[in-house]
Amino acid sequence: MNWSGQRRGYHHGNLREALIEAAQVLIAEGGPAAFTIAEAARRAGVSPAAPYRHFRDAETLLAEVALRGYEHLAEALLRAWAGGRPTPVRGLEAIGRAYLNFARSEPAFYAAMFEARLNPENHAGLLSASERAFAVMREAAEAVASGLPKGERPPPLMVALHLWAMAHGVAALFGRRDGSRRTLPMSPDDLLEAGILVYLQSLGLAGGSLAGGSR
Repeated sequence: MNWSGQRRGYHHGNLREALIEAAQVLIAEGGPAAFTIAEAARRAGVSPAAPYRHFRDAETLLAEVALRGYEHLAEALLRAWAGGRPTPVRGLEAIGRAYLNFARSEPAFYAAMFEARLNPENHAGLLSASERAFAVMREAAEAVASGLPKGERPPPLMVALHLWAMAHGVAALFGRRDGSRRTLPMSPDDLLEAGILVYLQSLGLAGGSLAGGSR
């Protein structure tokens, strides 16, 4: 799913989905700041009052877009992780690549998730959806850390948070397709992969036997 500004036509009886699609188009075009519920209604071909049959306000509609984004992200990360095959470190690298690809290919979802300043606790389902996506990173961090003796393992939650911050930072600074993208002498994917390996090596979690899966 890639929102390039083209809307599927509105079909009567499916107003809720038409509004969500219109909101995604608006966010893809100009970010969350460009989104209004009135414009979403206009794009969907309905009256300005019609959206309130399904959404309390503009923030509720934004939250629904963000929730779906987290669901798509969780699915993408799970596919990339693939149960830690062929090795946990390789699986973790694949998660990083999937995160960057999601940021590039789903700008509307990504912006709604991270730029709309939504409080997940104020919207039913949004917090749990975001936690399901993060749970994939935590599972990967736990699998990688398990390669060390118990007394030498770093806290998996800390590792997962650091890796999420690294992936998000590379995506925000170098992985976008808009004018805010900074230039690099390497691809964002290569930058993130190198960063992950350096980080894991500093913790004794990658390099040699661990990266190869033989430890």
